[in-house]
Amino acid sequence: MAEYEWQRVAREIEQEIRSGRIPPGGALMGIVRMAEHYGVADRTVRRALQDLRERGLIETLPHKGSFVADPLP
Repeated sequence: MAEYEWQRVAREIEQEIRSGRIPPGGALMGIVRMAEHYGVADRTVRRALQDLRERGLIETLPHKGSFVADPLP
């Protein structure tokens, strides 16, 4: 089954979290920077972050950014 781009981005971010490259409480890149890094549109990154939030892997604070959940589920 084909994977949507947002799923690929979410999977890659999750791998960085699970491997410890982004530790619990660590900040993720901003949306624009992530879009450039993964070669996708801003809305694709937003959808990936939504998925990660729904699964409890990250928390997003208004005007602050997204951070790895501490503790991880």
